[in-house]
Amino acid sequence: MILYAVYYIYNHDEKISEKDTNTIVETEAYSKTSSLRLGISNLDTLNPVISKNQNVQDISKLIYEPLFDITKDFKLENKLATEWSKVDAKTYLVSLRENVKWQNGSDFVCDDVIYTVNAIKSLGENSIYFSNVSNIEHIETVGSNIIKIFLYEEKPFFEYNLTFPIICHSFFGDGNIADSDKNNIPLGTGKYMIKSVDVNSAIELKQNQSWWGIKDTELKVDTITVRIYPGISELYNAYKLGGLDMITAKSLNIEDSIGTIGSNTQEYYGREFDYLALNCTDNLLSKKEVRQAINYGIDRKEIINTVYAGKYKIADFPLSYGSYLYEENKESIEMNQEKAKQFLQDSGWTLSKNVWQKKEGYSTLRLKLNLVVQSENENRVKVANIIKEDLEKIGIQVTIISAKDKTFENYLKNKNYDMILTGVTVRNQPRYK
Repeated sequence: MILYAVYYIYNHDEKISEKDTNTIVETEAYSKTSSLRLGISNLDTLNPVISKNQNVQDISKLIYEPLFDITKDFKLENKLATEWSKVDAKTYLVSLRENVKWQNGSDFVCDDVIYTVNAIKSLGENSIYFSNVSNIEHIETVGSNIIKIFLYEEKPFFEYNLTFPIICHSFFGDGNIADSDKNNIPLGTGKYMIKSVDVNSAIELKQNQSWWGIKDTELKVDTITVRIYPGISELYNAYKLGGLDMITAKSLNIEDSIGTIGSNTQEYYGREFDYLALNCTDNLLSKKEVRQAINYGIDRKEIINTVYAGKYKIADFPLSYGSYLYEENKESIEMNQEKAKQFLQDSGWTLSKNVWQKKEGYSTLRLKLNLVVQSENENRVKVANIIKEDLEKIGIQVTIISAKDKTFENYLKNKNYDMILTGVTVRNQPRYK
């Protein structure tokens, strides 16, 4: 049962969970224009299957394309693939889009998909897309534009894994992609193509007039300049001095770095989900009225405003905001300390010396619980202290156990806790149990 839960606001693409950006900032002067200036800091490589830089991943979406993409409401959208079907539990057929050209004029073919999957598998954990392809045993071609994917084991909603960028086989050849001297010369099938590259200063992009979707989409920007900076402070300075039109940022207090004058900001909800987990095998927490009292006893609005500067959002279950499965108008539980006390009183508990007690058989139960929190996570420690204060106001005594990383993991793994503050990054892929 999830009781305290909040969502951090950041870009809804999940590929680099802790590196995801949360805010797009643009100058007020920038609106509809024929050119756009962006920035990248700490560039590693321009090859999206190797890069672990979120800015590179964002910009790569202009150049490269996946088989399928995920829409704003988390439905699957055709890109380089036009349809898919499930032959059996471990076999899929995927039809590829025809008449697609790479930006050097060569044809997009089945071998490009096979090559990309094998390249990512060879990189292992060095690619952020490894988990997308690790369950693929092998791929075969069926005709000129259909591939057959064989899995090691059944994975419901596997099609949601086919969202990694496809790279060109004929361009890279059969060598070791990790060491290729072509990793900084992007070649894709997307809306924009490379005009020039200097990894020490800037990348120039221009509209790809051979893009397969050009007839159905109005591209308002003709050219994009991506300027490269050694660090985030240099990028922020360039923006403040007017050298960039738009940046993405993860900081909760981005305004402190760039100011507020002359800028517009747009925030996106993400899937970093923090929550309070209860050990329902515990004699106290197995009782519904105790869980209800805890649920209504915690002020989540105070947690968001005090600890997270208002940049989180209350959630009652781990489902991404914006998902077509999410009930937008669903009312969230709000703190109500009198209601919390009423749940306990109606179930036979009595308040004595500010602690709830209840006779059960020949023993007396007292509402005293421990709360485990990761000591290295400063924000969660602050949250734990607020929870302790809130629950003690309604007569539930809380002892905070502040544990270092390894010890914390042992508490979590062995369920050696009454309550524990933890979190997950909710995938954009539907879950199946």
